[in-house]
Amino acid sequence: MTGGRRAVSLTLAAFVLLAAAVTQAHAAGYRYWSFWERTDGRWTYATQGPASARPDDGAVAGFRFAVSADSADASRPRGTADFRTICAATPARSGMKRVALVLDFGTPADAPSGESPPAGRTACARVPDDATTADALAAVAPPLRYDTNALLCAIAGYPHRGCGEQVSDTRKPRRITGHGAEKSPSDGPALGLPIGVGAVVLLAGAAVWQTRRRRNERNG
Repeated sequence: MTGGRRAVSLTLAAFVLLAAAVTQAHAAGYRYWSFWERTDGRWTYATQGPASARPDDGAVAGFRFAVSADSADASRPRGTADFRTICAATPARSGMKRVALVLDFGTPADAPSGESPPAGRTACARVPDDATTADALAAVAPPLRYDTNALLCAIAGYPHRGCGEQVSDTRKPRRITGHGAEKSPSDGPALGLPIGVGAVVLLAGAAVWQTRRRRNERNG
């Protein structure tokens, strides 16, 4: 095989790897509630589950139900309401704290079969100073449903069934970050695309280098 043909073969192999990586990244997702915290007007994916997080008075927490591959693909809660707006009618009280909650039940496309998402809403929870985000959520949006691994399955009874199940997800991916419980879905698929692109760059570069080296050897 000549150097040129070998370069072409390596490049084609690289694109095959890229295609496989992209297929993996778009093949599946998980239907679950993700957990977010709002700081300076921006949502960030929570670094711990709602049953562990202990927000301060004035905190804003958000929950979004959606199909996501992992934390980098998760959808942020929609809406721009801040603490002052959400808790305007809830005065401070000694020994208590106020936590603003944004509940986004997602879109019909993310809903389990046969179910429709309720309209999104906000709520202000006034809870004891040592309460967790889960406590605040339970105070304003019952019933909550958890599985045996403490994964948050339902808020205000939605969805009626299912919990973090894997589903086919062929839609355009969303870029973001958070998690809806003590553990988050697998973060493997999101790495597929950058790894695939890296493979194309490396293998194509190697092919060009080999071709030039053989040409120099012949000319030398």
